[in-house]
Amino acid sequence: MASKLDKAYTVAGEGYNRWLVPTSALMIHLCVGMGYGMSVFWLPMSKAIGVAEGLGKSKACPADMSWFSVLFTTECDWKVVLCSVVFSILFLMLGTTTAIFGNWLEHAGPRRCGLYSCICFCSFFFLMAVSMVIHQLWLAWAASVIGGIGLGLGYITPVSTLIRWFPDRVGMATGMAVAGFGGGAMCGSPFAQQLISWFGTSTSVGLWQTFAVLGCVYTVFMLAGCFTIRVPPPGYKPAGWEPDPKKNVSSAFNVTTASAVRTPQFWCCWCMLFLNIAAGIGVLAMASPLLQEVFAGDLIHLPGVKFDDLTDAQKGQVAMIAAGFAGLLSLFNILGRFVWASLSDKIGRRWVYYIFAAGGAAMYASLPGLAASLNLLLFLLVTCVCVSFYGGGYAVIPAYLNDLYGQQFVGAIHGRVLTAWSAAGLLSPLFINVLREMQLNAGVAKAAAYSMTLYCMAGLLVLEIVFITLIRPVNPKWHMTPEEFAAEKALLEDKIKAAMAEGVVTGKEEVGMGMFILRWLFVGIPLAYGVAMTAIQTAKMFI
Repeated sequence: MASKLDKAYTVAGEGYNRWLVPTSALMIHLCVGMGYGMSVFWLPMSKAIGVAEGLGKSKACPADMSWFSVLFTTECDWKVVLCSVVFSILFLMLGTTTAIFGNWLEHAGPRRCGLYSCICFCSFFFLMAVSMVIHQLWLAWAASVIGGIGLGLGYITPVSTLIRWFPDRVGMATGMAVAGFGGGAMCGSPFAQQLISWFGTSTSVGLWQTFAVLGCVYTVFMLAGCFTIRVPPPGYKPAGWEPDPKKNVSSAFNVTTASAVRTPQFWCCWCMLFLNIAAGIGVLAMASPLLQEVFAGDLIHLPGVKFDDLTDAQKGQVAMIAAGFAGLLSLFNILGRFVWASLSDKIGRRWVYYIFAAGGAAMYASLPGLAASLNLLLFLLVTCVCVSFYGGGYAVIPAYLNDLYGQQFVGAIHGRVLTAWSAAGLLSPLFINVLREMQLNAGVAKAAAYSMTLYCMAGLLVLEIVFITLIRPVNPKWHMTPEEFAAEKALLEDKIKAAMAEGVVTGKEEVGMGMFILRWLFVGIPLAYGVAMTAIQTAKMFI
């Protein structure tokens, strides 16, 4: 069984439709992308004991109880901040996993990597279900380590495969995969909320059942993805396509992972991505509370009424509108990944990142003024475009790395660069919270406390321009020699010949139109559900 997971056994036969490969990628990314939607669980997790005891709200732990004791207690509820550590662990492990296992993926292949991702990521949900049954926070944190490994493996599994299938549209290919990751929360969060409402009772928050169902659903989707994904045969080129050296197409050379991390281009890309993500996380973290605290009564037809002067019921209405805003941002995050990555095939990766940096800096700096003028429509538009830049940064980077370092090890190099994601995910929220607290302690009004943070985010994007400008073609001294590349290619070809001799890899592999449509429906229906739910939530902002 293990040998059938090898890369050689996933090589597509002659006539295979390359447009089926994105469906396999989406089956995996729509699942692991739920990592972005974990916040839907924090509130019910924080009141499980109180609801079970009929209080209808959280049962606070004694003030003198240490956080270590809270990890093991079954007598009181966890604070939301401790529940949210699950998210931090997941994404810390994502960056760590992609850095460690990226090189292994290039040799093991997407099927084996996808299967291991499925085992780890789905085990996370089953372990979370157990942690809710026995009410042990330490188990939820431990499950997050395992889930984060699955998250990292699932994220990198299809990216390099899609690049090899679409050398003529590298940006679009990576955009499709990474957009699926962004869509995971858009589809998964409303589904999880529906499950919680179905399973919840007067004495149960319904979380363990929700986690169990999600684990089962994701297992089916991820197994379908990893066992249907195919890699192209060595030297594959789309019919009628020839590389144009003037455009951003796959490099005619290759650089090993070990050599790539020693080049200045690698670290410029790392800093560029770090700054783009740090700024994007900033606007994502502040957009919803900024909307509520600045526009406040204007959102519910009470012009001029400040947030602190609203009743609890009115604050609830404002919160509902903010939830719709979060859904709208999620949609633009997804669209940005596909649109900007596809555009990079036309105008170049560098120019797209210049748009992210220069355009983003100007827009971030304009947000405080738009908020002060209470121009809601323009505020929403600018914020959504900023978030599309954030999503686009993720999608364009693997294509840029492919241009710089070639196809052969792009998955491994991409994995190393993604440590910038983990670093930004840890440092940016901390910086934002500290800066905001300093503003509030200095007597700055809540509504104005965000301005300095947004100006700082704009400054980060101005700094990003420097690193974009410093990126140049890689020095030829780092390129693999023809002999090295031939040896690497022959290793895979020998395995393919062995697989063909066993009859596992066929000479022809044509898929009928019925199966083609079925595969796209399999991923299209969840995406349509997510878009519909987002549209419904967004509409509440204007009704």
